[in-house]
Amino acid sequence: MAETLPLFPRSLAAAVQTALADTPVVCIAGARQSGKTTLVRGLEPARPFYTLDDGRYLHTAQLDPDGFVAGLPEFVTIDEIQRVPDLLRAIKLSVDGNRRYGRFLLTGSANLLTVPTVSESLAGRMETVVLHPLTEAEKERRPGRFLATLLAGDLGARHRAASTDSVPLVERLLQGGYPEPLTRSPERTRQWHRQYLDQLLARDIREVSRVRRAGDLARLLQLLAALTANLLNVNGLANALAISRATVSHYLEALERMFLVRRLPSWGRSASKRLVRAPKFHLTDSGLAATLAGRTSADWLGDRAAMGGLLESFVVQQLIAQAAWTDPDLRFWHYRDRDGYEVDLVITRGRETWGVEVKAATGAEPRDTRGLARLAASCGENFRAGIVVCTGEGIWRLGDPRLHAVGVRELWMR
Repeated sequence: MAETLPLFPRSLAAAVQTALADTPVVCIAGARQSGKTTLVRGLEPARPFYTLDDGRYLHTAQLDPDGFVAGLPEFVTIDEIQRVPDLLRAIKLSVDGNRRYGRFLLTGSANLLTVPTVSESLAGRMETVVLHPLTEAEKERRPGRFLATLLAGDLGARHRAASTDSVPLVERLLQGGYPEPLTRSPERTRQWHRQYLDQLLARDIREVSRVRRAGDLARLLQLLAALTANLLNVNGLANALAISRATVSHYLEALERMFLVRRLPSWGRSASKRLVRAPKFHLTDSGLAATLAGRTSADWLGDRAAMGGLLESFVVQQLIAQAAWTDPDLRFWHYRDRDGYEVDLVITRGRETWGVEVKAATGAEPRDTRGLARLAASCGENFRAGIVVCTGEGIWRLGDPRLHAVGVRELWMR
């Protein structure tokens, strides 16, 4: 008998319910297979539900968007709204005639705010929340409060004890956060990742962007996976793939719109010439990145340096996902200057600033905080704390009382 996929509580659920209570249209956006449909059906089981993956509804909505929306119940869920963008204009007209809160609950496998005219047509009427693939905290059915603890300045110090985590870290990296592969073997997980990407590139990507050669897009994504957590060099990517710079830029935007790739802009308080202005990029799911780059568990012991970027992207994803239910006003950057000092992730809230370094080693020492110290000096009194995330256990201070080493498992064990 086939194993049943377990259901996981989603920490974003409370934010969705809050938005429905004071906003006419709420859209849950996120990558395909990240759990959007399961979330909306669990939150609002009594709502009439229409998915545009159903050919009947898709055809009707494409032919007559206004008529389709006019025929819907007052409170309704529409799944995969990006398949018929013209429905958003019809929803705007409907909402303008009836502004009751929570009328439309939408899901979208593309970032609708990057689709031309959407942000303007539904301004003040729609709130978008992003559902990421499962975090490790959600997999463990824990609240995911590490980021909140960091922001509150309440890390303290914890004894470095033997790990109680039953899942090896490398297994978490290779598995990723999509719910569907969680009950599969590593080989079957890689097969799921490959088929998932094949389906996205064959159909979904064309619904949100004009992609002429899916093969070039697939090659770009594979190259990005091998280089995840590096500075973005569009010219270098174009030369490596023998395609134009403009095409690479266009394809990058499409991959971002589909929540497959994330850009982290460069942080800076001023236009200092000493800062490197190029953004960094990350594949958002470490499992997909590992499959595309051909990483296996053997690389964790045999080629730890090659796994460092994968670990960094993994940590960045955990923290950004936690921000969705911790504080949506947080912003994320990276820091690098021309003297070689860098910080992998910079978190800001207004002028308050936190720094996160990621190290693929079991320990961290004060010398590993040089980038954080440079960031702190740039921020002055606005610097709140810095951490070096490593693969060891527990939390300990690194000289400056604002700086700590943090075992990566702390990100989901709190």
